[in-house]
Amino acid sequence: MFEAPGAPLALSLATLVVCVRWRPPICKALFGLVSLHNQRNLSIHTKGRTMNFKWMLSSALILASAAYGGDQGVTPTEIRLGSSQVLSGPLGSQTIQYGEGARLMFDSVNAAGGVHGRKISFTSLDDGFDVQRAVENTRKLLDEQKVFMLFNSTGTAQTAAVLPMLKETKTILFGPVTGASGLRETYNPYVFHVRASYAIEASHMLSQLKRIGVKRVALFYQEDGLGKALLAEVKKASEAEGLPLVAEIKSDPASPDMAAAAKAIAESNPQAVIVGTAGMTFTNFIKAVQDTKSRPVFYGFSVASLDLINNQLKGKARGIILAQIMPSLRNTTIPVVVDYLKLLKAKSPKAVPSASQFEGFVHARLLVEGLRRTGRDLSTDSFIKTMEDAKEIAFGRFTAQYTARSHNGSSYVELAIIDAQGRLRY
Repeated sequence: MFEAPGAPLALSLATLVVCVRWRPPICKALFGLVSLHNQRNLSIHTKGRTMNFKWMLSSALILASAAYGGDQGVTPTEIRLGSSQVLSGPLGSQTIQYGEGARLMFDSVNAAGGVHGRKISFTSLDDGFDVQRAVENTRKLLDEQKVFMLFNSTGTAQTAAVLPMLKETKTILFGPVTGASGLRETYNPYVFHVRASYAIEASHMLSQLKRIGVKRVALFYQEDGLGKALLAEVKKASEAEGLPLVAEIKSDPASPDMAAAAKAIAESNPQAVIVGTAGMTFTNFIKAVQDTKSRPVFYGFSVASLDLINNQLKGKARGIILAQIMPSLRNTTIPVVVDYLKLLKAKSPKAVPSASQFEGFVHARLLVEGLRRTGRDLSTDSFIKTMEDAKEIAFGRFTAQYTARSHNGSSYVELAIIDAQGRLRY
């Protein structure tokens, strides 16, 4: 930046580019310092030492970048969102449905002119449910894609791994696909949950099992971030209900042996099995148990996809009970359900409504509502303040609560059973 002591000072191209990302007052102050230096050949003397003006200005740039780093990705015409998601492997098809639902909402908003004149762009990167790849994807989204906000990223361990990055860059993560209590017990200003917690889901399951007189309950889970989180919640709920588990069977995600897991479950002679996993792992395990003589009732968490279950199990899906964290798609008295069905039909008249797609749609609908309420002066701080001041945002029976002490979103949970037609009955 400097040619020689006393030489006129000019902002480099890189500094100008960085400055464009900041608020006008910051840029104005920097240009003012440059002008002052050129007029007075400014130097600062402290304790007998000369503080180089270049060092002072560089420090100002660093501080300003730290203060406003989370406001990138908002231009006069665009709001950039990004997500690291599991788009391949056993969970891939389900997560793709989340994205399709979200884009259905974003496309509708963009077609109507966007949010306060800004259209929403949404970039998804596949992490294959790998924590390190999720971290790398998130860094790429922030550093290269320059996103304003992370949206609907998937995974418990993956979400936990990027929390330091959110704090460092002052970036919001809205609607992560996880219900882990460990991510909700401590208030984090940069994380906004939408879905209800796994703790509420587990409580509903164990409460119902006790109420109907079931005495023998087993748990199957995959030994990964999701599985361990579900294990913890089920054990807490079983203790609270005084209904101890007769077996806890785990599977290695790197080399799953469903036949062995099914055999161990059958030997415990359970009346009900809570399945603590999702995707193909969920259906492969149930297939394996159905190949034994054991005939328990299966319970699944909301992360288990109804569409995938029907596709893989066909008529054998009947009787599986799933926790649901979104209203029934058959309940057309709820406005957000009507909105989703209307937009889906307009896009593709023959499209079949999807519970996973609907969940992504509701996440996007809630985000858009927050952006609209924030107004044209959109920044990380203004969005956080708007959501916390809102207290509650309701779409009929589905409500989400946000305050300056909690961003835990919704507590909506219902249990539904798959009927002979593959539909959920609440």
